[in-house]
Amino acid sequence: MTKTEQTAPQAGDHAPDLTAKSTSGETITLSQFRGKKSVLLAFFPLAFTGTCTKELQCFTEDYDEFAGKDVEILPISVDSTDSLKEFKNKLGMKTELLSDFKRDISRAYGVLNAEKFYSNRAYFLIDQMGVVRWSHVETHGGLRRENAEILGHIAEL
Repeated sequence: MTKTEQTAPQAGDHAPDLTAKSTSGETITLSQFRGKKSVLLAFFPLAFTGTCTKELQCFTEDYDEFAGKDVEILPISVDSTDSLKEFKNKLGMKTELLSDFKRDISRAYGVLNAEKFYSNRAYFLIDQMGVVRWSHVETHGGLRRENAEILGHIAEL
């Protein structure tokens, strides 16, 4: 097991709060959703790459299904807000993207790939009380979870 996997929050842990700039220009915090919605934090390595593009297209395709279950999808990468805006516009995404340009959020969630200086692909499903209910860190950036699997975990909330 790598250090990343050892430090990533697990089911039952309280999710570290986060503050990040979004592609809308707003500052988003995890705590703003407490008592209102569950949140899927979806860390992805880099905008404009193959697996990341496919993953975010799938989130857009199933956006209404996630929203219908009161789940806010918060994709996060280390890209700048300007790069993420271009990426979001290119894909026609419905959800805002969050910039972890300083890598603080990736560090707090134990998913920063120190060698490459971007985050590993990882998922954290956080309930309305701020507790992690499911987490998964991919072994390499070319892997991703299918929405059907994620929605299955959401159904267990």
